[in-house]
Amino acid sequence: MSDTSPAHPEPVVLDIWCELQCTDCRSALDDVRALRARYGDRLEIRLRHFPLEKHKHSFAAAQAAEEAVEQGQGWPYIEAVLARAEELDRRGEAVLVDVARELGLDAEEFDVALIDGRHTLIVDADQAEGKAIGVTGTPTYVIGGERLDGGKSQEGLRERIEEITDRLLAEPRA
Repeated sequence: MSDTSPAHPEPVVLDIWCELQCTDCRSALDDVRALRARYGDRLEIRLRHFPLEKHKHSFAAAQAAEEAVEQGQGWPYIEAVLARAEELDRRGEAVLVDVARELGLDAEEFDVALIDGRHTLIVDADQAEGKAIGVTGTPTYVIGGERLDGGKSQEGLRERIEEITDRLLAEPRA
Protein backbone atom coordinates (compact mmCIF):
# COMPACT_ATOMS: atom_id res chain seq x y z
CA MET A 1 0.00 0.00 0.00
CA SER A 2 1.50 3.32 -1.01
CA ASP A 3 1.24 6.43 1.09
CA THR A 4 -0.32 9.19 -1.01
CA SER A 5 -0.58 11.75 1.78
CA PRO A 6 1.30 15.00 1.22
CA ALA A 7 4.94 14.95 2.29
CA HIS A 8 4.41 17.88 4.62
CA PRO A 9 0.92 18.22 6.13
CA GLU A 10 2.02 20.65 8.86
CA PRO A 11 2.92 24.17 7.78
CA VAL A 12 6.45 25.44 8.22
CA VAL A 13 6.52 28.10 10.96
CA LEU A 14 8.21 31.45 10.46
CA ASP A 15 8.40 33.58 13.59
CA ILE A 16 9.03 37.28 13.06
CA TRP A 17 10.11 39.26 16.10
CA CYS A 18 8.73 42.68 15.34
CA GLU A 19 8.08 46.07 16.86
CA LEU A 20 5.22 48.23 15.64
CA GLN A 21 7.12 51.52 15.84
CA CYS A 22 9.99 50.11 13.76
CA THR A 23 10.29 51.36 10.17
CA ASP A 24 12.53 48.36 9.32
CA CYS A 25 9.60 46.11 10.28
CA ARG A 26 7.37 48.15 7.97
CA SER A 27 9.85 47.54 5.13
CA ALA A 28 9.76 43.82 5.94
CA LEU A 29 6.02 43.70 5.17
CA ASP A 30 6.77 43.47 1.45
CA ASP A 31 8.72 40.28 2.12
CA VAL A 32 5.94 38.95 4.35
CA ARG A 33 3.36 39.58 1.61
CA ALA A 34 5.57 37.88 -1.00
CA LEU A 35 6.10 34.86 1.26
CA ARG A 36 2.37 34.63 1.92
CA ALA A 37 1.64 34.78 -1.82
CA ARG A 38 4.22 32.11 -2.62
CA TYR A 39 3.45 29.59 0.14
CA GLY A 40 -0.13 30.24 1.22
CA ASP A 41 -1.08 28.03 4.15
CA ARG A 42 2.07 25.90 3.82
CA LEU A 43 3.92 28.66 5.72
CA GLU A 44 2.55 29.87 9.04
CA ILE A 45 3.81 33.40 9.67
CA ARG A 46 3.62 34.35 13.33
CA LEU A 47 4.26 37.85 14.59
CA ARG A 48 6.17 37.82 17.86
CA HIS A 49 6.43 40.96 19.93
CA PHE A 50 9.75 42.57 20.71
CA PRO A 51 9.05 46.15 21.84
CA LEU A 52 12.22 48.21 22.07
CA GLU A 53 12.83 50.65 24.90
CA LYS A 54 13.79 53.42 22.48
CA HIS A 55 10.19 53.51 21.21
CA LYS A 56 7.94 54.57 24.06
CA HIS A 57 4.66 53.43 22.46
CA SER A 58 5.85 50.04 21.21
CA PHE A 59 4.71 48.07 24.27
CA ALA A 60 1.19 49.55 24.02
CA ALA A 61 1.21 48.87 20.27
CA ALA A 62 2.07 45.21 20.91
CA GLN A 63 -0.82 44.93 23.37
CA ALA A 64 -3.16 46.59 20.88
CA ALA A 65 -2.05 44.14 18.17
CA GLU A 66 -3.04 41.27 20.47
CA GLU A 67 -6.46 42.87 20.95
CA ALA A 68 -6.77 43.07 17.15
CA VAL A 69 -5.91 39.36 16.92
CA GLU A 70 -8.63 38.66 19.47
CA GLN A 71 -11.09 40.68 17.35
CA GLY A 72 -10.07 38.76 14.21
CA GLN A 73 -8.04 41.48 12.44
CA GLY A 74 -4.46 40.85 13.58
CA TRP A 75 -2.48 41.28 10.36
CA PRO A 76 -4.59 44.12 8.89
CA TYR A 77 -4.16 46.00 12.18
CA ILE A 78 -0.41 45.32 12.37
CA GLU A 79 0.08 46.54 8.79
CA ALA A 80 -2.02 49.66 9.41
CA VAL A 81 -0.08 50.58 12.58
CA LEU A 82 3.30 49.99 10.90
CA ALA A 83 2.19 52.28 8.06
CA ARG A 84 1.73 55.01 10.66
CA ALA A 85 4.87 54.43 12.78
CA GLU A 86 5.91 58.09 12.63
CA GLU A 87 2.43 59.25 13.64
CA LEU A 88 2.44 56.75 16.51
CA ASP A 89 5.73 58.27 17.65
CA ARG A 90 4.21 61.78 17.57
CA ARG A 91 0.65 61.19 18.79
CA GLY A 92 1.02 58.11 20.97
CA GLU A 93 -1.68 55.62 21.92
CA ALA A 94 -4.52 57.63 20.35
CA VAL A 95 -3.26 56.33 16.98
CA LEU A 96 -3.75 52.73 18.16
CA VAL A 97 -7.42 53.40 18.92
CA ASP A 98 -7.89 55.41 15.69
CA VAL A 99 -6.58 52.51 13.60
CA ALA A 100 -8.93 50.10 15.39
CA ARG A 101 -11.88 52.39 14.67
CA GLU A 102 -10.86 52.76 10.99
CA LEU A 103 -10.77 48.96 10.60
CA GLY A 104 -14.24 48.67 12.12
CA LEU A 105 -13.00 47.07 15.32
CA ASP A 106 -14.38 47.77 18.80
CA ALA A 107 -12.25 50.83 19.61
CA GLU A 108 -13.62 51.12 23.15
CA GLU A 109 -12.43 47.57 23.82
CA PHE A 110 -8.96 48.60 22.61
CA ASP A 111 -9.01 51.49 25.06
CA VAL A 112 -9.99 49.17 27.91
CA ALA A 113 -7.41 46.53 26.90
CA LEU A 114 -4.64 49.14 27.00
CA ILE A 115 -5.77 50.25 30.46
CA ASP A 116 -6.33 46.82 32.04
CA GLY A 117 -3.23 45.25 30.50
CA ARG A 118 -4.97 41.99 29.59
CA HIS A 119 -2.43 41.23 26.84
CA THR A 120 0.71 42.14 28.82
CA LEU A 121 1.63 38.51 29.56
CA ILE A 122 1.66 37.56 25.87
CA VAL A 123 3.90 40.50 25.01
CA ASP A 124 6.22 39.81 27.96
CA ALA A 125 6.45 36.11 27.06
CA ASP A 126 7.34 36.89 23.43
CA GLN A 127 9.97 39.40 24.50
CA ALA A 128 11.49 36.99 27.04
CA GLU A 129 11.63 34.17 24.48
CA GLY A 130 13.20 36.53 21.95
CA LYS A 131 15.88 37.59 24.43
CA ALA A 132 16.51 33.94 25.34
CA ILE A 133 17.29 33.03 21.72
CA GLY A 134 19.43 36.10 21.10
CA VAL A 135 17.05 38.57 19.46
CA THR A 136 18.50 42.06 19.91
CA GLY A 137 16.66 44.08 17.26
CA THR A 138 13.77 43.99 14.85
CA PRO A 139 12.85 42.47 12.55
CA THR A 140 14.41 39.13 13.44
CA TYR A 141 13.21 35.96 11.73
CA VAL A 142 13.39 32.42 13.07
CA ILE A 143 12.67 29.48 10.78
CA GLY A 144 13.80 25.88 11.02
CA GLY A 145 15.90 26.71 14.08
CA GLU A 146 17.85 29.40 12.22
CA ARG A 147 17.82 33.05 13.34
CA LEU A 148 18.09 35.73 10.64
CA ASP A 149 18.65 39.32 11.76
CA GLY A 150 16.87 41.87 9.58
CA GLY A 151 17.57 44.84 11.81
CA LYS A 152 20.86 45.71 10.11
CA SER A 153 19.94 44.74 6.55
CA GLN A 154 17.12 42.80 4.96
CA GLU A 155 19.17 42.21 1.83
CA GLY A 156 18.82 38.58 0.74
CA LEU A 157 16.73 37.56 3.75
CA ARG A 158 13.59 36.65 1.82
CA GLU A 159 15.64 34.41 -0.48
CA ARG A 160 17.21 32.73 2.55
CA ILE A 161 13.79 32.22 4.15
CA GLU A 162 12.53 30.72 0.87
CA GLU A 163 15.52 28.33 0.71
CA ILE A 164 14.87 27.12 4.27
CA THR A 165 11.10 26.86 3.69
CA ASP A 166 11.56 24.87 0.46
CA ARG A 167 13.98 22.51 2.21
CA LEU A 168 11.63 22.01 5.18
CA LEU A 169 8.61 21.48 2.96
CA ALA A 170 10.51 18.83 1.00
CA GLU A 171 11.45 16.86 4.13
CA PRO A 172 9.12 13.97 4.95
CA ARG A 173 7.44 14.30 8.33
CA ALA A 174 6.65 11.44 10.64
